[in-house]
Amino acid sequence: MQGKMRSFGNKLNYGVQIVAVGALTGAFAGVVVTLYNVLVVLCEEFSVGYYNVFRTHPAFLPLLFVALFLGGIVIGGVLKFLPMIRGSGFPQIEGAAQGLFRFKWYQILTGMFAASLFTVFMGLSAGCEGPSLMIGASCGSGASDLLRRDDVVRRYQITGGACAGLAVALNAPLTGMVFAYEEAHKRFTPEVFISSFSAVAVAIVVRNLLRPALGLSVGPFLATFSFAGDTGAMFCLYAMLAALAVALCGVGFYYLLFCVRKLFQKLTFFKGTGKYIIPFLLAGACGLVTAGVMGGGTELIASLGSGAAEPFSERFSVFGAPFVLSLVIILAMKFLVTTVNTASDLPCCASIPMMAMGAGMGALFSELFVRMGMDPALADPLIILCMVTFFATVVKAPITGILMVVELTWNFTFLLPAVLCVAVGYLVGDVFRTEPLYERLLGEIVAREKPSAPPEAPSEPPEEGPAELPETK
Repeated sequence: MQGKMRSFGNKLNYGVQIVAVGALTGAFAGVVVTLYNVLVVLCEEFSVGYYNVFRTHPAFLPLLFVALFLGGIVIGGVLKFLPMIRGSGFPQIEGAAQGLFRFKWYQILTGMFAASLFTVFMGLSAGCEGPSLMIGASCGSGASDLLRRDDVVRRYQITGGACAGLAVALNAPLTGMVFAYEEAHKRFTPEVFISSFSAVAVAIVVRNLLRPALGLSVGPFLATFSFAGDTGAMFCLYAMLAALAVALCGVGFYYLLFCVRKLFQKLTFFKGTGKYIIPFLLAGACGLVTAGVMGGGTELIASLGSGAAEPFSERFSVFGAPFVLSLVIILAMKFLVTTVNTASDLPCCASIPMMAMGAGMGALFSELFVRMGMDPALADPLIILCMVTFFATVVKAPITGILMVVELTWNFTFLLPAVLCVAVGYLVGDVFRTEPLYERLLGEIVAREKPSAPPEAPSEPPEEGPAELPETK
């Protein structure tokens, strides 16, 4: 009896420990990630402003491309010193949560914070959700290290911090928590739930206190979209047809990405740092055509909603071209620059750019289906459904995609069509034998950094004590 009571007391103490450290992780991540996202918006606005200056004063264009050239060299040097901040951060944090990597949290936090802001400032197509996740995970690692917790707790707090970072970036707590189960650990356990829930809950509270203090809103991520109309069988048919086409485009993006990635791995000029010049120069050329290619794509998505203060045609029209032609041009360039950015391992995320591409395709299908007789009130929902379909097809995270529809819009009306569209995207990916994007990238990182590592690592820390975590190079 005493042994059972002692065991119960140990488990209770361990659970309280995870909750307490998780709360500290959430507070830390809530402050840092909120400030990071505010700075991302400011950098996007500033970059759009100075690109407009260069458009109207073409004589100064050589200065822009010299700055972009030097920017590529600078980022290449930073990534050579801090290889863990390459890419979006999703695969690295999945690996750290599974015990494949260990990193110095203060280096990763400051390195990803500064490097990803720099890419946004220079006008690249760079999403903030991946860096937010990595910054949050670094906060979790820092909280456990500062409190001198063991490696088991540290790995749970990396997961909790990552969930908190993603939740703060998207104002989507459930989506952030599902990341822990669907991506990081691949299964549900009480410890994962407790660490992610405590961190996310505190981080969201901190975010919603800080943003009003800074004069910013705390509303839904996609407030410009309205949800009305009949969601009957006919709309589901329209949605599934659009989802099939979007999913095929997602498969094309997936395979093109890894083809371009192989090409980039062969580029070694300037001691391997020169390859980063290419995405910088390409982003500059596309950004001079239209601001719709710059940044993550949040503003592009918002402009497609029927309630946008500045509709797409007013804000992102390409040289005065009609809506459809302008959108096709922007989608083609967004497709190209996002592929190159992700393939080159720049410290930025492709998730929001992928969602922007899906939303743009949804807008095109909305135009077509409205002419075929679809209720115009259903155009906004169709855009959102195509957005999450593209994401779910490439990332292969269906539950996250479905929850996104609810949390980014604060609306449950189109939950059934969302399930159908995400299912179509997931099945199309399976038919064409795509792997989850970040899982495949994680495999490449493991092969590059630890060629002698076993092919399968345990996804959960052992109960008897901390796992031995190998250091990355």
